[in-house]
This record gives sequence, structure tokens and C-alpha cells, in this order.
Amino acid sequence: MTEQYRILIQCNDEKGLVYKVSSIFFHRNLNILSNSEFVDKTHNKFFMRSVVSGEADMKALRDELMSVLPNDAILEVIAPRKKRIVLMATKESHALGDILIRYEAGELDAIIVGVVANYNHLEPLVSKFDIPFYTVSHVGLDRDAHESKVLECLAGLGEIDIIVLAKYMRILTPRFVETYNDRIINIHHSFLPAFVGANPYKQAYERGVKIIGATAHFVNNHLDEGPIIAQDVLHIDHAQGWEEMQRRGRDSEKIVLSKALKLALEDRIFVHNNRTVIF
Repeated sequence: MTEQYRILIQCNDEKGLVYKVSSIFFHRNLNILSNSEFVDKTHNKFFMRSVVSGEADMKALRDELMSVLPNDAILEVIAPRKKRIVLMATKESHALGDILIRYEAGELDAIIVGVVANYNHLEPLVSKFDIPFYTVSHVGLDRDAHESKVLECLAGLGEIDIIVLAKYMRILTPRFVETYNDRIINIHHSFLPAFVGANPYKQAYERGVKIIGATAHFVNNHLDEGPIIAQDVLHIDHAQGWEEMQRRGRDSEKIVLSKALKLALEDRIFVHNNRTVIF
């Protein structure tokens, strides 16, 4: 049966890489459906994303590709399957609701295996989509104890490809981040790197900015400093208080988060150092 495969390559740049890789596709009778390349000249890094169709022995294809790539190469040969994702939330519904609606409409090539929240406020919303909802309350627990319970809950959901923090308002510890390294996407209600931390809209109002925005990024061990995936901005003026800015900003937040999730589901994101290359 003819299948489609995604080939992701990240390595030091050298002459002839596109030719070498394409030749392997040709000789294995694989048709190139799409191909994107980029060279970061500053760091001499080569990035390539190809989608090919045909019948392939994935291990043999991977071994042959590695044989023509530089020794430092990071290579992924990804067979078609729906990624398993978990959504995490607290009380706000806009980001979570947007993803659920897109999922119901068939826009996301994924399986949502559950929604985990530290309050039960959003359970009635999630139940409308016939998706399991898990409340892991933080009340009466310190951060480590609560996080242990969350990790236990996630472990019970099986393999997880992506965790989406849909306005999950708890800071994650290094233990959590390392468990799901490069698999956690967060939405921050600000145009990073400006106004990190709590209540960025109030910070922006007090600074007198003329644009506000939202940033979707991977989570690392530095608050709101992970690799940026997607951003958007809205123009505002002096007449709008921070509460009005917050209301308007929610539209950007949900759109940017859903865009970032779609990019991740389609394997379009490369991470190098603290930057992303997106095809």
C-alpha cells in the first residue's frame, strides 16, 4: 500500500545534501510530494523537510539516509499516524474551546486522549466533545506533590506525543519539563520576549504599548523563554484599559495556540538552540 512519509533532517551544512537525499528517494521509487530546505548561514546548519509517497522499509531508508549525511545529523523518518495529545487547563475556556471545536471539525490530525485540569470548572465543556476529563486538584498540596499527581495521571494515559497548555496557570518544574522535553506547547498572553510572567496585559498598559499580542512556544526550564513557534499582534491605543486589552487578546491567544499545535502535528517545526525553523 502506498504511504506518505515525512523526512526531517537537521545537520551541519555541506555541498550536495539535497542531491544525495533526493537521489535516495529516486532510487527507492519514492515520489517527492513536497520539499523545503533552509540553511542557517550563521551556524552552518542545514534543515530539510520532505514528504514522500510510496512503499518504504523505514529502517532501511533511515540507514541509507544516515550513510550520506554528516555525522552530527538528526534524522526522523515519520510514518503516517495520528499523534496522541493531552490538553491541560485551569479555568479559562477560550483556548481549550477553540482546540476542541477544531478537533470536532476534523481540522486536527490527532487523537485527544484527555483534558487534565487543576479545577473542574471546564468539565461540562469538555464532556460535550466526549473526551475524558481529569481533575487533579492542587488544593492543600505543595507544587511537587501536586505535580507528582499530574505526572501519575498523564502516565496512565499511555503514549503522549504533545501536551498543550491551554491556559494552564501552573509553573512546571524541571522534572515535568524533562519528562516531556520538546513536547509541551504553551500559550503566553504577550508578545514575547516582552512582558513575561503574570498579568502581562497590565504590564503592557502601564508601559503604554501600541500593540499587544500572543506567543505560542515550547516550554523549557526558563519561564516564558522557550523556543517560539507562532505569534500574532493586535493594535491598541491609550483609550483601552488592561482589562479591555485582555479581552481582545484572548482572540489572538486561541488562534496562535491552535496554529502552533497544527504545525507540531504536521512535523513542521525544527528546534535548534532556542530558536525554531518552521516550514
